[in-house]
Amino acid sequence: MSEEQKPTHINQQQPTDSWFSSWFDTPYYHILYKDRDYKEAQLFMDNLTHYLNLPEKAKVLDLACGKGRHAIYLNQLGFDVIGADLSENSIAEANKNSNDTLHFKVHDMREPFEEKYDAIFNLFTSFGYFENDEDNLKTLKAIKESLSEYGFAVIDFMNVNQVLDTLVPDEVKTVDGIDFHLKRYLKEGHIYKEIDFEDQGRKFHFTEKVQALTLENFEALMEEAGIYLLDIFGDYKLRKFHKTESERLIMIFK
Repeated sequence: MSEEQKPTHINQQQPTDSWFSSWFDTPYYHILYKDRDYKEAQLFMDNLTHYLNLPEKAKVLDLACGKGRHAIYLNQLGFDVIGADLSENSIAEANKNSNDTLHFKVHDMREPFEEKYDAIFNLFTSFGYFENDEDNLKTLKAIKESLSEYGFAVIDFMNVNQVLDTLVPDEVKTVDGIDFHLKRYLKEGHIYKEIDFEDQGRKFHFTEKVQALTLENFEALMEEAGIYLLDIFGDYKLRKFHKTESERLIMIFK
């Protein structure tokens, strides 16, 4: 599974529907994923905004923004940016970077915004958290409703076919002296990652879970939502999508 995902969380002591009490609110989430390639992410933002030919000071929504790193970079490119995420802790951290043209808010992606945006970005596999397709459909409809008349939306998702072909079932990743024991598998249409580790004499267990949505699944959802899929790319350099080889599934729609 891509290390870029902002995955769902299932705590063993909590019902599975409370995924939003997310493990990426914990410091361990950020420790495990501290080696992400942000230069590659910024290159993606450069390529994407250039491709979309966004006007200067365009209103951009970074949906499921986490701590706001990409929203901050988009703002540095000259756009008027809102970062939205369900995690109150992440938004509190992101808010330290607010300015006149960069704001952050706690928001459920299933709900549309009152304001309309020239571009809405849902990046790094921040979709497919929900247990049922109805919530996925609600999210797509909310994105569509939040676009301006000439706006574009982008979902950057993992390429499920490629992920399953290259899935590493067991791995130990040591970061900051912590041994993270990772198990990955496909179950009931979801890709799981079990994370076990010890720190300061305590044992921890978390589960990441994301729906294994293919291009065909997205196409069916988008058709139902009345969305027009305009273009599909397979990586952050915006090269053509190949079903078996591409690292990403990047969909541009309105």
